[in-house]
Amino acid sequence: MRKKVLIGLAVAVTIVGVVFGGAFAFQRKLIYLPEGRPPSSAADVLPGGRDVTLTTADGLNLASWYFPAAQAKAAVLVAPGNAGNRSYRAPIARALTARGLSVLLLEYRGYGGNPGDPSEDGLALDVRAARDFLVREAGTPLVYFGESLGSAVVTELATEHPPSGLVLRSPFVDLASVGQRHYPFLPVRWLLRDEFPTRDNVARVKAPITVVYGSADSVVPAGQSREVARAAGARTVEVPGADHNDPVFSDGPELVDAIAGASGAPAQ
Repeated sequence: MRKKVLIGLAVAVTIVGVVFGGAFAFQRKLIYLPEGRPPSSAADVLPGGRDVTLTTADGLNLASWYFPAAQAKAAVLVAPGNAGNRSYRAPIARALTARGLSVLLLEYRGYGGNPGDPSEDGLALDVRAARDFLVREAGTPLVYFGESLGSAVVTELATEHPPSGLVLRSPFVDLASVGQRHYPFLPVRWLLRDEFPTRDNVARVKAPITVVYGSADSVVPAGQSREVARAAGARTVEVPGADHNDPVFSDGPELVDAIAGASGAPAQ
């Protein structure tokens, strides 16, 4: 009897070890969901759109899209979420250039045909390459806009290089807090290699901050976005009934007004 118990315990420990080991080894496949194929061209999105290459400090060349606006009052650095590629952010580029803002759609490493593999450290290098490009090219004040995971990316950047305005869409407290919600059976905080501590970082940012979120977000709970806003002393824009990937967060008026407002451009 004792032998059977020990065998059963050994099997259980092995299964748990395999589950936890697999979660650790393949976690980035669950976090980062790139669409690897390259999109067509920035000029297909808007006349005057440019395909540009951003060079990171670790030597990667990242294809991205830049949409300069004539006599722009500001330039917006768009840091995307964890899925798709830059073509998914074309609607926000169109909406913001119509407000007289230049827009850079950053494409991370491993996304949209770019080399490399995404990670927290890697995305920090990618967004710095994007900022460097805009500093050289735009010659205007900069607004950082991050969606979901991208909120963590631009918040970390803002602790070192404060923008004129920072707009966070559906930000989470940190990656472990989101992971624990979706994988409650795993010790997510112990397993994660990437932390993305948005709440801790945002409290150190010296720039005006706006947090936009949906009240019915099923991916990042609205309470987490509100917690980030409280840590920042930020202005909040709640979109009633909106879920994480609803069209309102592509180019809806609440989002566009928040970003344009952060730039000083007039509302419409």
